[in-house]
Amino acid sequence: MCDLKLCENSTLDGVEHDIVEVKTVWPNRKVKTSEFHINWAANGEAKFHEHCWTQIISSIKRKIRSAPFKFSSQEKTLVKEAEKTAEFRNAHKKIIEEAKRVSDMIKSSDHCVAFTGAGISSSAGIGDYRGKSGKWTEMDQNKINVDHLFSDRIEHTPSKKAKLQTEEKEEDNEETEEDGVPYEALRPTYTHEALQKLMTDGYLKYIVSQNGDGLHGLSGVPGDKISELHGNVFLEICEKCKRQYYRHFYVMDDVGSQYFEELDDNGKTDMKKPKYAVKCKKCGLSHRTGRKCESKGCSGYLHDSIINFRDLLDDNIFKQAEENSEKCDLMLCLGTTLTVTPASDLVEKIKKPQRYVICNRQLTDKDSACSATDKDGNVQGSRIFGDCDTFFKELMKNMFNAKELKKWESERSDRLKFYDSQRTQV
Repeated sequence: MCDLKLCENSTLDGVEHDIVEVKTVWPNRKVKTSEFHINWAANGEAKFHEHCWTQIISSIKRKIRSAPFKFSSQEKTLVKEAEKTAEFRNAHKKIIEEAKRVSDMIKSSDHCVAFTGAGISSSAGIGDYRGKSGKWTEMDQNKINVDHLFSDRIEHTPSKKAKLQTEEKEEDNEETEEDGVPYEALRPTYTHEALQKLMTDGYLKYIVSQNGDGLHGLSGVPGDKISELHGNVFLEICEKCKRQYYRHFYVMDDVGSQYFEELDDNGKTDMKKPKYAVKCKKCGLSHRTGRKCESKGCSGYLHDSIINFRDLLDDNIFKQAEENSEKCDLMLCLGTTLTVTPASDLVEKIKKPQRYVICNRQLTDKDSACSATDKDGNVQGSRIFGDCDTFFKELMKNMFNAKELKKWESERSDRLKFYDSQRTQV
């Protein structure tokens, strides 16, 4: 159901309708919502037809006389916060149409490159950073309190018991907010496997990834065909001889990093510093893993490959990404909002005419480039709003014949057994 109360057709059909999902900052106390135009859920979420959402946004930004709906100042605030989290999903029939177009683009491409972000791993258990359920969105919204705007709509003052229950709930959230799927338990998604097959069959030439989860490599992408710009949690490198070790387990020493983090934040810590831990001058954390190089006569300390905030990207890895971006005549931007620099700068380096295929649930600064036309008026790119797995399941139907695709998809269980053999069980 569309959550705009004045919607003329409240039915939401994912096959026929473009949909927008949002989450606002909801007051901590119960408020009267009878005069609101939106049926906000108790957690601040709402879902709309895209055209209804467009009218809502138009209403809060226009002068009252010309606005489609008249929102109270309080609900305007809720809508403005919700707008920051908006996730868009195209009707499935449109995704099917775009999948056919994109398959033709890939088949005609000479050097197709995929640029991937956290969104392609969300179905594996890795959380997004942006959008209504994103990690950064949650952090931002937790800093905002809108209770003072709703003093005239408070239905009752919570009892002491209710207050205690609220506090307990908040404490529970604090304990579990960092909980997630261990990296060793993650497995490649449909999108990861599809990219690997496209590469094996010669359609995809290179992958540039912002992800450190190691899922591209686990799916079978060769090391010389990918630039993991932000590192890999399964890779550690010798400080002295630079020998690399790909492990079956998560290599990072979170204890050493937490020690330095608490020391910086609080000026003191009850934690004991690991003997091998050394504070990085750039990011302020510890990159050493606690293990040493096994090469004869070396014994150098091993460090992780993860790029933290303020760390510099590896020159060689970035150079390979840059060279392949410059040769690229079609870039598939998947599960990313293209906002993290300098990684996102690579998308600007592709050959002209620049052809982009972007698939994710949030808006990006390159969306308009997807609708650029050639001299004959033909659209050169494609913009798909939705989950990458949904899109790739339709794309693969157009890339391969039904028999070959069915065989490949049926082999998923065998691939999972191999993945399991490459990861320490947790």
